[in-house]
Amino acid sequence: MKKILLGLMLVLMSAAVAAQDRGFYIGAHVGQAKAKEFCDGIGGTGIQCEDKDNIWKILGGYQFSRNFAAEIAYSAPAEVTASLGAARIGVETTIWELVGVGMLPVVDRFSVYGKLGLYRAETEDSNNFGAPTSSETNNDLTFGFGARYDITPRFAVRGEWQRYNDVGGGDIGESHVDVISIGGLFRF
Repeated sequence: MKKILLGLMLVLMSAAVAAQDRGFYIGAHVGQAKAKEFCDGIGGTGIQCEDKDNIWKILGGYQFSRNFAAEIAYSAPAEVTASLGAARIGVETTIWELVGVGMLPVVDRFSVYGKLGLYRAETEDSNNFGAPTSSETNNDLTFGFGARYDITPRFAVRGEWQRYNDVGGGDIGESHVDVISIGGLFRF
């Protein structure tokens, strides 16, 4: 009888632990985006080029198991600029993404993860000297990796690096965008 009770307790405890590893979550990140190729070829021309900007992201996801989740996220505008004297050109990008997240627990509340998926970017250029402007929408691959620490069963913090391949296109040009960010997650 003791063995049956012990077995039943172990099954119930493992079900409770598994239930904590499943469910919906929301989160937010802040960080810095860098458009890798935006300033290529500009050096030495007297043009000041800034290929980095602060960025924020909101996200929602569902964790299917201890090792896999899916997320949808929206990243707020990141803008890069080039200027010569008073003339200025800016390129602003917003991104929607859908990614799968593979997680590997390392110790008690600490895990590492990788993400892979697709993004849709809307990129617009602007200027202050009346030249025609354009906008581009494109889809491509995004991937990244990071680390997560569960402060409580419902709240976690994480830090990550993520790349968006070939953002832009057309007259705006393309650039890989790398984002380094920190954020928090709240599980329901």
